Amino acid sequence: MNYRHVMHGRNAMDLGAMMNGKILRQLIKAGTTGDSAVFRRASEAIIENERQKQHHLLANDLERILYGDHQNVDPGRANKLPTSPVDKERGFPLLDIRQPQRSLEELIVGAASVAAVDDLLEEHRRSDLLRSYGMKEAGKVLLYGPPGCGKTLAAEVIAFELDMPLAIVRLDALVSSFLGQTAANLRQVFEFVAGHSMVVLFDEFDAIGKERDDSSEHGELRRVVNAVLQMMDAYQGKSLILAATNHEQILDSAIWRRFDDTIEFLLPGPAQIVQLLQLKLRGIRRQFELDDADVVGGFKGMSGADIERTIRRAVKHMILRSQEFLTVKDLKSALARESRSNIR
Repeated sequence: MNYRHVMHGRNAMDLGAMMNGKILRQLIKAGTTGDSAVFRRASEAIIENERQKQHHLLANDLERILYGDHQNVDPGRANKLPTSPVDKERGFPLLDIRQPQRSLEELIVGAASVAAVDDLLEEHRRSDLLRSYGMKEAGKVLLYGPPGCGKTLAAEVIAFELDMPLAIVRLDALVSSFLGQTAANLRQVFEFVAGHSMVVLFDEFDAIGKERDDSSEHGELRRVVNAVLQMMDAYQGKSLILAATNHEQILDSAIWRRFDDTIEFLLPGPAQIVQLLQLKLRGIRRQFELDDADVVGGFKGMSGADIERTIRRAVKHMILRSQEFLTVKDLKSALARESRSNIR
């Protein structure tokens, strides 16, 4: 072994240790004095140091800890979230209200869906201009398509981009076994969101918007659908209402006319699969190209959620076996397991 090479390696290690010691002292000092700017700079230096050592997974985790829960969120905003109304019979909150964390770059869907979301965002950002011409931005939008294709994510992204809280209607609390209570809960939700500026998501909307002519359903559901129609007609509130369904074909035909716009979400095509791989494997060392036809073809026909779960499983396999690189074999093994899970 070359002596000069060994000494160079030791000098680099000593220098690295000195740098780490300096950064750690800065970090601890910033923590004790409450200097957030120094704390952030020291943290970013540690992350960069880990990246230089090819510790990409650790660097990614540290970035999520440093930025993930606080990036672009005004300190204290979480404390300003309104308190959800509750189901009067059981005391359950009717809405899950949170600060959105995911931005537009994470919404990897078809070009038509992205364009529709962009249009919706522009309408709300420039609502004053529309109103000056006697027009209004879309206030009620239906998101539909197969499960796992980005509808719930789109709701969070829209809330994030509009700088609004996201309120997800809890169907388990909304739908009551007590006669008339479901309609009363719906009324509470509509009255509440009308007085606040937020993005409201009715997920699995078909549960309360099912076709009234369905002979298998009892009269209570018909009353609920009628209540939904009346409340949507009367709604003039501050919040943007989104409704998501995987089963648009069973929605009551009258429901569709109550929405100002609809956005369809489809299974990802080859271009979106490559984008998903780029996003979810960012910082992961691998032995294949992301646009390799064999790799992309393995994910054909899968939803975005299924693809993300499969990638996560493959990366876990790589980590637990102390592999330096992710391989096509890892992906195929994860795909096979995902296929077996779907059969069950």
